[in-house]
Amino acid sequence: NHTRTANGGKEMKAIEMREPGAPAVLEEVERPMPILTASADVLVRLQAAGVNPVDTKVRSRGVMVPDGFPAVLGCDGAGVVEAVGDAVTRFKPGDAVWFCHGGLGGPEGNYAEYALVNEAIAQHKPRTLDFVHAAAAPLVLITAWEALFDRATLQKDMTVLIHAGAGGVGHVAIQLARLAGARVATTVSGPEKAEFVHSLGAEYAINYREEDLVEAVMDWTEGRGVDVALDTVGPEVFRATIPAMAHYGNLVTILDPGPDIDFKEARNRNLRIGFELMLTPMLRALPDARAHQGEILRRCTQWVDDGDLVIHVEKTFPLARAAEAHRLIEEGHTRGKLVLTMG
Repeated sequence: NHTRTANGGKEMKAIEMREPGAPAVLEEVERPMPILTASADVLVRLQAAGVNPVDTKVRSRGVMVPDGFPAVLGCDGAGVVEAVGDAVTRFKPGDAVWFCHGGLGGPEGNYAEYALVNEAIAQHKPRTLDFVHAAAAPLVLITAWEALFDRATLQKDMTVLIHAGAGGVGHVAIQLARLAGARVATTVSGPEKAEFVHSLGAEYAINYREEDLVEAVMDWTEGRGVDVALDTVGPEVFRATIPAMAHYGNLVTILDPGPDIDFKEARNRNLRIGFELMLTPMLRALPDARAHQGEILRRCTQWVDDGDLVIHVEKTFPLARAAEAHRLIEEGHTRGKLVLTMG
């Protein structure tokens, strides 16, 4: 599947962008295969790459690292270890791995046939997951875990409101909250998605097109409001959620709520406002935080293999059709995740 170049190096297929823009800026190219030089790295032959909303933002707005063009997108990957550095102890060639790394600019991304990953970041793939579902999972699992447990300190018997529960982050957040023993309400756009979120363990599905959010939440919580809320949608939803919170509750958002937020009611309720950006350890080079994210994946593995945590993949595309996957994500309303496949 890869050819040798004149200098003896191998090439691989990858999806590259040379400037920000519409999905059409994503082009299939031949790139040099990454070379294993760092002693703690593993070379992974990728089988699949998850597609996340952040990929479409980097594509349309520009890369998040200096000198990041040309860029290979894709933070999520799953594949087979092909070679390991001298200092690697956790993996050997042939091991199946999943990870979240790269994709924010420059050549380190997973819309490609091969990737280099530090052994501390990669984790052994859950044995019950195929590569497609494993590639769909890391970024959303880490985001949901950090938001619910690290930011919002979610505990057993708490009430939690998860916005867009049928989406990528939402559908795993519902399951993680249920596994922690919390009661879950979630917002959906219609009956089909309501059925889906109930199957994941949501107790209450609020159709945001037909129901008033605050009224619905207050009815569900007997006037108390929710202990924890997770906004995965943006400023309008963040604002609307403040009056649905219990006093002393935790409201976490994975997006920028924008400059026009009136925090008076949040202050009167003594809310703790949390921001969750799972990319921070990559952007700021925080090795301990990266290791914590690896630990999150390791802990989720047991739940996945026990059948308590499922990853929903709506659709797969071959690598060459990455632009189509981006178009579909940007239309919104995808259930679960989209994945690119290399084989």
